[in-house]
Amino acid sequence: MAKNLEFKVRYESLDTLLPRLAGLEATHRETIYQVDTYFHNPKGRLKLRETDDADEGWLIYYERPNELESRYSIYQLCKIAEPTALKDLLAAALGIKTIVKKQRSLWMYNNTRIHLDRVESLGEFVELETVFQGQSETEAIKEHQHVKITLDLNAAEPIAVSYSEL
Repeated sequence: MAKNLEFKVRYESLDTLLPRLAGLEATHRETIYQVDTYFHNPKGRLKLRETDDADEGWLIYYERPNELESRYSIYQLCKIAEPTALKDLLAAALGIKTIVKKQRSLWMYNNTRIHLDRVESLGEFVELETVFQGQSETEAIKEHQHVKITLDLNAAEPIAVSYSEL
């Protein structure tokens, strides 16, 4: 399973982050609408992600503690050619826990994904995911902290749980 370091905060106005993202020299990759269907699962979290720009989806399983600080997440991804059929199957087998709809603006800084999320009925959030790929754990932590400090995320309200639990 893959591993990353994550951090999430509630943020009052995502637009105010744009100058800081420019100062960080982060690159905007895309803005997409995502629908995450979470399923009941005895261990970890299981969701099917569908986007407005593709006929395919992603089945995502992850384990992550509910902590206010940056925390490790281990995860597995599987590309799905027929997400509607799989969603129906998983709903019948496991039951749907909740559905989260959001507009996500994805920015990248080296191995850190910076998500600016507008989540329906919940508000605006910033989420960092620093992937442990091609660098040591020490380097990944240093990069993660650099992004947090540059974006001044320590001043925002940290969120310990998944959007599915808010």
